[in-house]
Amino acid sequence: MGLISEVLLLPFAPVRGSAWAIKQVVQEAERIYYDPATIRAELARLEEQMEAGEITEEEFDRLEDELLDRLEIASRGSAGTGNGTTS
Repeated sequence: MGLISEVLLLPFAPVRGSAWAIKQVVQEAERIYYDPATIRAELARLEEQMEAGEITEEEFDRLEDELLDRLEIASRGSAGTGNGTTS
């Protein structure tokens, strides 16, 4: 950008900075949400809850399916980019 456009856009700098910060937070949240290690830990916690009688088998099945779907999405996403975590 040229000097004039920078000067003209200066009042919008806080908005641009906030948008950048929000984008960074969303990207980090998605990275954690789709992290295979996090999903596996949640699956283990879910199994412990069922064994302890805290959730029913139907709830377990539903939540397990959701977690397995996330794991599948994570593995598809990391297969194309090569940025997946190793286990």
